[in-house]
Amino acid sequence: MIEKLLNRRIIVGIYLPFVMLVCLALFFCSYKVSKEAKGKTFDNINNLPHNEFGLLLGTCKTLKDRKTINPFWKFRVEAAYNLWKSKKIDKLLISGDIGWHGYDEPQDLKDALLQMGVPDSVIYCDFAGFRTHDSVIRCLKVFGKKKVTIISQKFHNERALFIATFYGLEAVGYNAQDVCFRQNLRTSIREQLARVLLFLDLYVLHTKPHVLGKRVFIG
Repeated sequence: MIEKLLNRRIIVGIYLPFVMLVCLALFFCSYKVSKEAKGKTFDNINNLPHNEFGLLLGTCKTLKDRKTINPFWKFRVEAAYNLWKSKKIDKLLISGDIGWHGYDEPQDLKDALLQMGVPDSVIYCDFAGFRTHDSVIRCLKVFGKKKVTIISQKFHNERALFIATFYGLEAVGYNAQDVCFRQNLRTSIREQLARVLLFLDLYVLHTKPHVLGKRVFIG
């Protein structure tokens, strides 16, 4: 009995501080990212300043069944279209990942926008936006944009804006419609972890984009 109690105390003594440290890191990173983005994200399109370029952050078009449309994707397409239609942006840089066969975030988003009436001449694609980290840095260092409107859901915009500020990219975020709590729960958990990784990328690991390459002129 005494041995079991001692073992429990040892386990608690080791793991409890670790759990508390993890919780503190999650809270701190989330708080700092949201605080930095305060006043830089907009729900009301009428209050949004005009920028020549919008940076549309990609996500997969469908859910795991490859049939059901991903609501995050749908709402981002609508947000980008509304910005262009309202003349809050003139052109779009779509940045996303190319995954398994038939999975092409930038092209899927572009195709949807073309069908809605956005002309091909104002749409540019970045097929090396493997992460938000990559998309934001490449927007500045590869495509040479110093001022943009980032388009995604609010939680995502906040993280992208933190990266933008760190690298000197002047940006605001236009918040696409969010997704209901049940569909958003898993994403919310992933976002908290992504914000911790964000700090590691920027301040500890000094992570570079997977692909940087030469300057590309657009616009």
